[in-house]
Amino acid sequence: MTSVESRFDGPIAEPFNLANLLEYQSDAIVSRILINAGDTTMTVFALDAGQRISEHSAPHDALLQVIDGSGCVEIDGTPHSLAAGESIVFPANVPHALEAEDAFKMLLTMVR
Repeated sequence: MTSVESRFDGPIAEPFNLANLLEYQSDAIVSRILINAGDTTMTVFALDAGQRISEHSAPHDALLQVIDGSGCVEIDGTPHSLAAGESIVFPANVPHALEAEDAFKMLLTMVR
């Protein structure tokens, strides 16, 4: 069995609120890696209103979960409006982009 270093950038074995892990920053996108271990990466992002993550693709499926606010996710040219409590899957190797309609926080889980 291969040993994998696990990284959790948060309070170990203590309850926490995802929405409180990052503060919004004016005209910026900020992120915080929670878990980077083996086949999984979990990252929280906070985007100020109007901020955009330009179109790109990744070689792995990813799950986006909206924590706060609302945004427009475009997957392979199709726009999807999402709000707090909603989720969407980015299929591997499919172009996608995101724009924060208002201040927007999300948890992105990538499975390699």
